[in-house]
Amino acid sequence: MDEREAIALLRQDDISGLEALVRLHQTEATRIARLITRDEALAEDVVQTAFVRVYERIEQFDPARPFAPWFFRIVSNDAVRAAQQSSRQIPTDSSLLDQIEDDALRPEEIVATLDQFDSVTEALSLLLPAQRAVIVLRYYAGLNDREVATRLESAPSTIRWRLHSARKRLRQLLHQSDVPTASPGNSHEERES
Repeated sequence: MDEREAIALLRQDDISGLEALVRLHQTEATRIARLITRDEALAEDVVQTAFVRVYERIEQFDPARPFAPWFFRIVSNDAVRAAQQSSRQIPTDSSLLDQIEDDALRPEEIVATLDQFDSVTEALSLLLPAQRAVIVLRYYAGLNDREVATRLESAPSTIRWRLHSARKRLRQLLHQSDVPTASPGNSHEERES
């Protein structure tokens, strides 16, 4: 069953439509929620709740548009809220954010090297939830700034600022953990307004 058929069934209150959507999107949704919350159980709860919300609010979805962006926006927003409520978040010293050069190594270049994955994962866990969300959506999900802004229901300028701050913090954390870095690329080539 494809996505459109699943949505049509769900709009008819047929639970098999939701089952199909779960099969299609649960894995990616859980990855996104886990990267934002840094907690496996919390991520699973976020995704389950998001699917229940889809079932309850399917009439709000415009079937002429793709389902995944709408659904992943729900997951991302819920994951940020859940992580913010979690007692495990570590505050960021904003004065440290100003000490990084804009042209330093981009996070996606570091993530590309598998042996550095644990250090990157640990560094991501130290970011604030809103910062993790923009990093995950931009570099893991591959969205541009406008798409991230849409999913997180924020202004593109706010997303660019959060992304800038998150990259700076991530670079600092990776530098502190002595993660080897590659030569810097053009850090502005992927930005879209």
